[in-house]
Amino acid sequence: MKLLSNRYGKGRVRVMKILRADDTHTVQEVNVLALLTGDFAASYTESNNSKVVPTDTIKNTVNVLAKEHLGAEIERFGLSLGRHFLQRYEQVESATAEIHAKNWQRMTIDGEPHPHSFAAGSEAKMWTQVVCRRGGAEEIRSGVRDLVILKSTQSGWADYPKCEYTTLPETRDRILATSFEASWTWSSAPANYNTANDAILAAMLAVFANNYSPSAQRSVYEMGEAALQACPEISRVDMAMPNKHCLLINLKPFGLENQNEVFVPTDEPHGQIEGSVVRND
Repeated sequence: MKLLSNRYGKGRVRVMKILRADDTHTVQEVNVLALLTGDFAASYTESNNSKVVPTDTIKNTVNVLAKEHLGAEIERFGLSLGRHFLQRYEQVESATAEIHAKNWQRMTIDGEPHPHSFAAGSEAKMWTQVVCRRGGAEEIRSGVRDLVILKSTQSGWADYPKCEYTTLPETRDRILATSFEASWTWSSAPANYNTANDAILAAMLAVFANNYSPSAQRSVYEMGEAALQACPEISRVDMAMPNKHCLLINLKPFGLENQNEVFVPTDEPHGQIEGSVVRND
């Protein structure tokens, strides 16, 4: 027998930092997963822990580097973590930092943005994954998870193959709702990750809202195209669009017609539509 692969680290390291610009504050709250690969096989096969950095030390490192490096752009914080573990421990071959940011929204009081009061936003989270490898190779992905979006019309599903097990009727006017996930891979660093991420997400949501959707598959492709057009520094977009179905309620037994007005929302079971879009070159 032999050990095929291994990695380890610390997960769900939660850190909140107040970013201060005079009297105006910004809340940055992150949830970090840090993973290491390297010369750790002896710990698995020989009970030899002499090269294994304790996961508690990894947690402490996240906290200390948050004090020094955590700012508005979580991608740059991920780079500081990955580079630190490679520089500090010669036995580490790669360090991965996956970081999710909580959506704190500034309150508006008496029509003005408040300098230091916030409300929790939606469950949608911006995130990044940074992988730093010995030798200088670095890979960065950014994206969004748990973004629940819905359009109440301008979506359909028709012209699909049918068999003896098909019960779904065709429609050219339906609700399209999903808990959207997307990630994009950086080929070069933008001037500002947050500004670029906002532009990418805005481009995808504009396509979702404005274009007629003959299928979630078509929407995924068009949203990926829009993201690549919006930001020349990304080379690939990966997306998942699990349906949140809205099923039309049959009101005929009660003498009523239901003209796409009353639905049962459900996400079990759900369709799972995924796709990746890259540049031609």
